[in-house]
Amino acid sequence: MDMQTSSSGLVADEAVRIRLGASLRTAPDILNNLALDPSLTVRAAVAMNRAASPATDLTLARDADERVRAFLAQKLARLLPDLVASEQASALDHVLAVLTVLVEDEATRVRASITECVKAMSGIPHALIVRLAQDQSVSVSDPVIRLSPLLTDGDLLALLTTLPHAGAARSVAGRSGLSPTVTDAIVAHADHKAIRTLLANPSASIRDATLDHLISQAGVRTDWQEPLVTRPTLSPQAAAALSSIVAAHFLDKLLARADLPPAIAAEIRSRVEAITPPPFAGGIPGTDGELLEMSRLLHAAGALDEACLIDAARRCDRRRMAAQLSIASGVPLALVDRAVCHRSPKALISIVWQAGFSMRVASLAQVLLGQIQPVAMVSATTGGAYPFSEEEMRWQLELLNKPAS
Repeated sequence: MDMQTSSSGLVADEAVRIRLGASLRTAPDILNNLALDPSLTVRAAVAMNRAASPATDLTLARDADERVRAFLAQKLARLLPDLVASEQASALDHVLAVLTVLVEDEATRVRASITECVKAMSGIPHALIVRLAQDQSVSVSDPVIRLSPLLTDGDLLALLTTLPHAGAARSVAGRSGLSPTVTDAIVAHADHKAIRTLLANPSASIRDATLDHLISQAGVRTDWQEPLVTRPTLSPQAAAALSSIVAAHFLDKLLARADLPPAIAAEIRSRVEAITPPPFAGGIPGTDGELLEMSRLLHAAGALDEACLIDAARRCDRRRMAAQLSIASGVPLALVDRAVCHRSPKALISIVWQAGFSMRVASLAQVLLGQIQPVAMVSATTGGAYPFSEEEMRWQLELLNKPAS
């Protein structure tokens, strides 16, 4: 091979230098020189060469181009299991020393390259996995948190406490085979999106008491209802509780479960029949006028109770719920619509209070009618009471009555 050199001592032909950089037979001192080559492609070839010496790898770990550092990170991460298995202590120490530098690299791409290689490996140092799991970048930490077999319950609990980034709890919640200890911590500390991810994770072990606690909130957290209904196992008590709060279209899914005792299945069927609205003269009410008339008839018969409002919410029937609130509270439907249009939690809560219903209905009104996001909702007090004074709620109703300026 004709290898003409330049005045600087480099082989003039870049293609030749690339082949030298990639070859396992190239002498270590030549690889060390090529690690400083002006060509990115040559340095990348050396970075991927398993025969490069520790000194060469350390040089490349400080390369100005993150792509070279990423190639180096991939090579070293892939070497780890074989080095651990073969007990090559000196080589392992070198690889870990360089990876310790690269795992702190400022470029997310470099750290993510390590993650991509080690996310599901078992024969690698625990400390490296923990460091990657604690990374503030989702692309680095998420695969490790979800897939690494090395993370212990203690590691996961620590992640839930420190939350290196906003999505960390969701990463933990999506991990396979979660223990009750970890799922309890997710429920205690995580946001509602992470809890939904947990509920949708069929392999997560959730205590019956914890599941009961989540079911008690699912009337408001409507996005939890489907994953709750489709959990792999439900106690009879949990199934019965769900049947009283979930939207009507989920009741069929509950009834389709094979683990329902006959008595519970019969109870759910009875509930479905009980919430079926009575016949209305002229057919099913659809217009506002028909819905208001239907609500007046129920109110006159003393049957316009919370169950009617909860049923409307369960069926996602916004107009029926608005009409029922209008008749029960004496607030004209146009003013109920004004509160809805303003997406005002205070106004909607005040209308529900005027109607004589509980904060449970007020929460449903905020979700269904106001389409108010959970972070903006106003909740009941600790004892389940209204969060505002009667004077303040009367003032809200008076404000609602004032003509728009």
